[in-house]
Amino acid sequence: MSPFRRKPLHEKLAAEGGLLTSEPQEDRRAPWDKAGIHGVHRPREWDEVTTVEADVVGERARFVVPDDTRIVVEEGPDAVEPLVKAISLRPPYRAEAVRRTEGVWAVAARRVEVVRLPDVEGNELELSRHGEDRILVIDGERRFGSIPALEREGDFAVWARRLDGELWEAETSLL
Repeated sequence: MSPFRRKPLHEKLAAEGGLLTSEPQEDRRAPWDKAGIHGVHRPREWDEVTTVEADVVGERARFVVPDDTRIVVEEGPDAVEPLVKAISLRPPYRAEAVRRTEGVWAVAARRVEVVRLPDVEGNELELSRHGEDRILVIDGERRFGSIPALEREGDFAVWARRLDGELWEAETSLL
C-alpha cells in the first residue's frame, strides 16, 4: 500500500473490531429473511377464478349462492345461472362476474359464512365482545341483548348483512 493512501476509517475500525476477515461468516438471519421476504402476505381475495362462455345480458354481475337451491343477485341481470354453473365451489359463496368479450365472462368466487337468523330486524348488524363488554348494533343503532347464533368463543367481532329473508352473510374476526 502506498504511503499516501490510507485505509478509510470505517475499514480500519471494522478490522480492529474483527468484522473484516478473509473467512466467510455464517449468515445468522432467519431463513425467510435471507430470501428477502418481509411482512405478512395479503390474504387471497378469491377462492376460484374462471372464465366461461355464456349468453348473459349486461356487463357485470354480483351474486351470492347461499345453498344449492337459491341465487341472490345483488347487481346485474337476474339470469346468472350460466355463470353459477362455471364455479366448482360448494355453496355458500359470493361471486362477481365481468364480461370480457362478447359471450365470454370472467367469474370469481370466495367462500362465505351464511347463517339463518329468524326474528332479527334490520339489514346490517355488528356484534362484538371484548372481555365482559358486549355491543350489538343493528342498522347503525345500538341495541341491548345479543344474537346467540352469532356468539363465538373469546373476544370477537361479527359483521352480518341480510341476503334474503332469514339468510344473512356473516364475517367473523377474532380480537
